[in-house]
Amino acid sequence: MAEGTAEGTAEDPWTLTTAPGTSAYTMYRDLDMSPPALVCVVGSTTLRYDLRAVDDLRDWLVAQGDWVELGAADEKKPAKPGTVEAWARDPSNPLGGWYGLRAGYRGRFGMYVPPLLEHLGLAELEHNPRNNRVRAT
Repeated sequence: MAEGTAEGTAEDPWTLTTAPGTSAYTMYRDLDMSPPALVCVVGSTTLRYDLRAVDDLRDWLVAQGDWVELGAADEKKPAKPGTVEAWARDPSNPLGGWYGLRAGYRGRFGMYVPPLLEHLGLAELEHNPRNNRVRAT
């Protein structure tokens, strides 16, 4: 695991920063939700993604074999094809569609989940002002 000792629980969440380094947020696992969730708290907003996202995204990145654009976008905006965001919405992904669990708050997967993979040592992430990419480590 990368630096830090957080357990990834509600009481001891991971403290993360978006790829460009412009926003800090926390994430933790909620195993009591159905399905188990990855909870992302950004200011006063809470997003929830299916916890499978961590392993499924890592597996997809391994299969891609190279850098993939993040392509973060709000739920109501289209995701750029071939990006992490597009994959997280695609009916052909392992979940069969959206990893986001709450309508209206399902987007921004490409913004918030890849930094967690980097923190966990599962991926390498670029940290440019824009157009960042990720790849499996």
